[in-house]
Amino acid sequence: MQTWHNASLKRIKLGMRIRYQSKKKKKVNGAAAVWILGIACTAFLLQGRKEQLARIAEECKILCYEEILEFYMPGVVYGSTEEKSAKVWEQVLSHFFLLGEESTAVASYDTQVESELSYEAILAREAADENYVDSETGEVVLTGETPDVAGETGAAQEGSAQAQEGTAETQESAAEQSGGADSGQSAVQTGTGLPGAQEKQVTYAREKLNDFDYLMQNFYQVDSTTTIDGSQLNADALFGKDLRLSHDASTPQILIYHTHSQEGYADSVPGDPSDTVVGVGDYLTKILTEQYGLNVIHHKGEYDVGDRDHAYSKAGPALEQILAENPSIEVVIDLHRDGVAETTRLVTDVGGVQMAQVMFFNGLSRTTKMGNIDYLPNSYIADNLAMSFQMQLKAAEYYPGFTRRIYLKGYRYNMHYCPKTLLVEVGAQTNTVQEAMNAMVPLADVLYKVLTGPQ
Repeated sequence: MQTWHNASLKRIKLGMRIRYQSKKKKKVNGAAAVWILGIACTAFLLQGRKEQLARIAEECKILCYEEILEFYMPGVVYGSTEEKSAKVWEQVLSHFFLLGEESTAVASYDTQVESELSYEAILAREAADENYVDSETGEVVLTGETPDVAGETGAAQEGSAQAQEGTAETQESAAEQSGGADSGQSAVQTGTGLPGAQEKQVTYAREKLNDFDYLMQNFYQVDSTTTIDGSQLNADALFGKDLRLSHDASTPQILIYHTHSQEGYADSVPGDPSDTVVGVGDYLTKILTEQYGLNVIHHKGEYDVGDRDHAYSKAGPALEQILAENPSIEVVIDLHRDGVAETTRLVTDVGGVQMAQVMFFNGLSRTTKMGNIDYLPNSYIADNLAMSFQMQLKAAEYYPGFTRRIYLKGYRYNMHYCPKTLLVEVGAQTNTVQEAMNAMVPLADVLYKVLTGPQ
């Protein structure tokens, strides 16, 4: 009897073991099936979401850029870290857990549209890219590289001296061949140096201007934030643009405006627009219209009041409207004033008159680190560069020392609205209002020469 009982227990235990192993095997197989299904679903999602994943990766990269900018340039980047991180994870969740009609909407999203986060950061950086004087503290805010003013002046004087030397040799040789030495006249004929001068004081040989290194050393200063090469800066391209006005003054030809209308000078009266760059713009308008007979619109909109960091983006719609209402406008001039160290004085003498030096400024929509900024396109970069160069060359020929070297930086600076666009820095906060006003006389003459002279 005991033997039979033991045998029964063994059979029961064996049966239970078999059933347990069977259930365990089924669980393992079920788990494996779930994993395989999960992997298959993930693969399917990944295969169909390449563009979305690329966008997420780009968003993460931008987040890293923003963190770097925020660390080195606090105030330039907007929004908290939590907000930025939340945006990235919202993108992740939205890409992988959308249902029904929402999935269709995402699939049709335009992948060429720039990230709102990076776009806003670029616009803020663009507006803060120029040195300026803080209205509350009175101190210069150096937001970018400070141009080597002494180096600029030295290079310009050296270039002028070399050019004058070459001109003297050429004219002396011509005078000897024509018997001019016996006429009692000087072999070297130079202009008076006064505004409206009809004769060049300096002549630059085209062979030298064809040399990229010569151009860079004598006409340009390139900020470390951007790059440029001979494909953009070459004499053929710079001279190849015909910048002459195509119609008479019966309709508007030139627009003058101020992205930073609040910029003033050393002796500016607070609250008086006539003592700021706006007043300087009034005087330039007066000269161009009354002395040269050009049709000029001077727009005095204020875009940097209370929010300097978005001045360019705020000015954009107004520019679009003005140009749409006045399609005859061919030239756009954004008149500024630079910010320099208090020990720096950007003053030059033209015909015995003390005046502020001016500087032409170009944006290349390209940074050294990120390359071309595709979401800030400017199809007129070549035209912009030709405009500033032809102005610079004319100024160097007729008024040596009047201009600083052309400054090249990244970003766009609203220069994409019109091919013939100039961004002009008239002196700095250390200049007087009168010195800035005086500078408008030769500036107007140079502009008139470029816009109406022979090609």
